[in-house]
Amino acid sequence: MPLHMTKIAFEAKSHADLRSWFENRSEMRLTTRYLPKRHEEMQGGSLYWIHNHSLVGRSPIKGFEQRPDGRWWIELEPVLIPVYPRPKRAHQGWRYLPDDKAPRDLNEGEDIGDVLPGKLAGKLERLGLI
Repeated sequence: MPLHMTKIAFEAKSHADLRSWFENRSEMRLTTRYLPKRHEEMQGGSLYWIHNHSLVGRSPIKGFEQRPDGRWWIELEPVLIPVYPRPKRAHQGWRYLPDDKAPRDLNEGEDIGDVLPGKLAGKLERLGLI
């Protein structure tokens, strides 16, 4: 089972705004200061995007490459695959996400607008209502 990571879609105003980041791109890279210690476990994994306190999409991880300045690039497939939104608290940087905790991909015809906002879903989940 591959290991995944999560990251906040910082400055994305909406889900459509997040999707627009991937349009007409041949490559997608994120910069991070340090190489993840568990990077070898991420072969076949994805970066899951957090927007409005929910995991809303994923981008497959292609690999990691060191930059000339010593930082690292996280190389992603330039695609955003919508997933069934799951509540996720905000955090700085990235965090690991085990495969068994990763949300499933949305099926054809499923609409991301048909689910509760992340904060509300998180509160209802803590109360045992969903």
